[in-house]
Amino acid sequence: MDSQVPFARSRRRDRHGRGMRGPGVVPRTPGQPELRTRRERFDDLVLGIVTEIDARWSERLGLVEYAVEDTPLLPDDWNDTQVPLSSMVRGTGATPTRLVVFRRPIERRCETRADLEAMVLTVVVEQVAELLNVEPSVIDPRYEQD
Repeated sequence: MDSQVPFARSRRRDRHGRGMRGPGVVPRTPGQPELRTRRERFDDLVLGIVTEIDARWSERLGLVEYAVEDTPLLPDDWNDTQVPLSSMVRGTGATPTRLVVFRRPIERRCETRADLEAMVLTVVVEQVAELLNVEPSVIDPRYEQD
């Protein structure tokens, strides 16, 4: 038997031309992914915008709970052609106001990271402006009505 291999074996597997299998980056800490998911990056973006606006308007806003959900739950008989980007339920008494931003509908409308940041800012500013009954440009000067 010949001890030579007829062809050099590749260390990486590219089964059926689908690309490399497994993570592209090896995690430093086993069990924790090295790269953040889209959901985590979106949560951080919303948290940054909400923290900034809430710090500026906390006295007038009172207690507001902010949340991010993937998609809204729509009833079967939903007739509107547009999916909502956010939802706000005004609080009563001891129940805080709840502002929910829906990740997937917003991401579907954005092509770049800058578009995503502008869309999240617009959605949050419009909801807070509606809650306070003021113009959105008063809430944040970066707000554009386009």
